[in-house]
Amino acid sequence: MKRSQAAAASASTTDARKDIDELLKTLIYLYTENRRVVKALAARASLTGPQLTVVKMLEHMGDLSLSELSDAIRAQNSTVTGIVDRMEREGIVERVRSTDDRRVVRIHLTEKGNKLASEIPIEPIGIFESALEALSPQELRDALRVAAKVTARIKAIIKRDFPDLGDPKE
Repeated sequence: MKRSQAAAASASTTDARKDIDELLKTLIYLYTENRRVVKALAARASLTGPQLTVVKMLEHMGDLSLSELSDAIRAQNSTVTGIVDRMEREGIVERVRSTDDRRVVRIHLTEKGNKLASEIPIEPIGIFESALEALSPQELRDALRVAAKVTARIKAIIKRDFPDLGDPKE
């Protein structure tokens, strides 16, 4: 009896390993495919991937402050400042001081930026949204539950093993 239990446990471990490997392949595919699509669409508009993300974000959300934009694209303010600086030099965005609070500067698409945004047919995330919309409500809930669990575990591992990297953006 012990031998069959050991064999079953070994088979179960092997099956779990295969499932983990397949899931990792899928996650890597989704990540690399997103980067490939973003890069290709950005190149068509003579933009970088991050610039495309900013253009589409501003198109959909309207004017944003630097910190709002940083939060929305999950990047540090200093990183976004560099992206916005280059886009401003190219006439794609402009910084507009708020009339309500002079301390607040909002990032605004220029006419050129709006034209670029309209020429890019879909934001890359829209492809993933379409794919997710094909799932049933239960499949969506299950996927969200699992993704949240994996995300929380990854954050804990990074915090434990790489404390010098700081806390990831929420």
